[in-house]
Parts: sequence; C-alpha cells; structure tokens
Amino acid sequence: MELLEIRPERVLAVVAHPDDIEYGAAAAVAKWTAAGADCRYLLATRGEAGIDGMDPDTAARVREEEQIASARVVGVDVVEFLQHKDGTIEYGLPLRQDIAEAIRRHKPDTVLLFNNRDHWAPGARNSADHQAVGTAALDAISDAGNRWIFPGTEPHSAKIALVAGSPQSSHAVDVTGYIDAAIASLSEHKAYLEGLGDNPMSDPEFLRGYLEQAGLAVGVPAALAVEVWNF
Repeated sequence: MELLEIRPERVLAVVAHPDDIEYGAAAAVAKWTAAGADCRYLLATRGEAGIDGMDPDTAARVREEEQIASARVVGVDVVEFLQHKDGTIEYGLPLRQDIAEAIRRHKPDTVLLFNNRDHWAPGARNSADHQAVGTAALDAISDAGNRWIFPGTEPHSAKIALVAGSPQSSHAVDVTGYIDAAIASLSEHKAYLEGLGDNPMSDPEFLRGYLEQAGLAVGVPAALAVEVWNF
C-alpha cells in the first residue's frame, strides 16, 4: 500500500445507506472540507431496513435525519437521497442512470465510494446493496462523461474514484488529525448504533484503531485505505 497525495476540489460520495460513509471515509471528507473542498453526499436509500426494532417508515425518517446531522459534523451541507429500496437494490440501468445524472448535477472531480467487492475479508461477505451501488457508481462515472448515454443532461467527467473499505485497497489517504471528527460523525447515527446492540461496530471508537492501523501501513498516524480507479 502506498500513500495517495490528493487535493480534491469537488467530491461526491456515493453509497447505499446512511452510515456507510461514516465507517471510515468521513475522516477523509473532514480533511478535504477543512481544506476548502466542496463535498456532497448521494445515498441510494434512506436506510429503512437498517434497524431491526424500528418499522421501516420510522427508520427512514430517523436515519435520514441522522445522516444529515452526521454530514454536517464533517462540513457537508448537501445530502441527496435517491429513494431506492433498502436491502433490495438492483444493479442495472435505472440505478446507473440515477447516479450518472447525479454526477452531472454535482460535477465532482473525485467520487468517493464504499466497498463494492463481494467480501470484506476472507469469509466475511459484503452486502448485496454495497456491491450493487458501488459497481453501478463506477459504471456511472463513465456513463456521466458520455453525452450519448442517458442523454438529456450535459456530460461531466470525474477524474478519479476512491473505494473505501475495499479488500483490494492499494493506496491510503492521510487523515492524521481527523479521527475525532470521524468518530463524532459516526456518533450522530444514534438510533442505528443503538440498534446494533453489542456488535463491536456499535462503538464509534473502533474507528480509531481502524484508521491508525491503515496509517501504520503507510507511515503516518492515521489513514483511510482505498482502492483507486482512474477515469
């Protein structure tokens, strides 16, 4: 793994659910917004199927509110929800089109994604929603730059995609000094974290070890490991 030197000006994070960005990637967002970057969030769902003890209509409202609050912690004011169904997102043209049109609207130079591989580590399966949204987003980046694919809006070409949480991470973004911001951002997902019970990922402090471990691999105090795609 090697350190990635990147200074984005406009970032669009594209993920499946509220909280996906907060499991590590928000540290990079906090760093970039502090440096003056315009960072925005695009979520495929409202996370309505994410809390076992809460009915979907209530969960959708609560999780949308928590996501907006979480984004504000790291300097993000624009949070858009696509209204796909949590838990049953399908990879396909409708999803690709929704994301491509969002890329054209927001005009990022950098797209930040969440693991789209079928696993986190050997024996640890990734969710179908993460796979569908991440893969569709990678394809939509190319779609957005081609005026003849999903015509009707002006094309826009992003330069790079960074996939956080990928088991095939090849680079890392230095996020030294932004662990506390990442923890504070994840902590805004109060109802979701409470619903996790005694799951280790219910404690936002676990991010400290996660980001410090990636930092060790590239010789800095804290880092976000990413898989890199150039366009």
